Amino acid sequence: MKPVKSGLDSISRYLRTKKEVGRRKIGLLVDGPNILRKEFDVNLEEIRDVLKDYGNIKIGRVFLNQYASDKLVEAIENHGLEPIICSSDVDVRLAVEGMELVYNPNIDTLAIVTRDADFKPLLNKANEHGKETIIFGVEPGFSTALKNSADYVILMGKNRMSGYDDEVKEGKLEASEFEEYNEDEYEESVEKT
Repeated sequence: MKPVKSGLDSISRYLRTKKEVGRRKIGLLVDGPNILRKEFDVNLEEIRDVLKDYGNIKIGRVFLNQYASDKLVEAIENHGLEPIICSSDVDVRLAVEGMELVYNPNIDTLAIVTRDADFKPLLNKANEHGKETIIFGVEPGFSTALKNSADYVILMGKNRMSGYDDEVKEGKLEASEFEEYNEDEYEESVEKT
């Protein structure tokens, strides 16, 4: 009689194959009031998917002010991110949390979604401590200081994202194209995020 294999053994084997060497451990911080606006068409799911291709998001937080709607908070939670409601200045709270990630030995990459030059000192400190830095931003108003302080810069636009490269005169280098999506579904996701 052949012994019956335990379902636990097959699950253990499967999980061992998922341990990927060399993947980055990412801390993601999103400046909600600065980025999550209808005019920018920012989709948190796309940001999360881009980062998941690169590494594992260990910490994902979206900072919001006290005026954030319940629908927005729910949409952020549905994206697998943690909403942080700030009763005072969102930028200060994000910077403090960012510094905690700089000193967190379990994080090797700091990803920030913002347009705000106020986070340049945070990027500099992260780089100083050997953390890799990624900035997601949108135009208009995306800080040149941020572009020049991060290891990787990703400009977000409707239906696509582009990388930024100082060696390219135009300042934009096509990094990837995303599949076109249904405009109605996207409007719903923008309202949720």
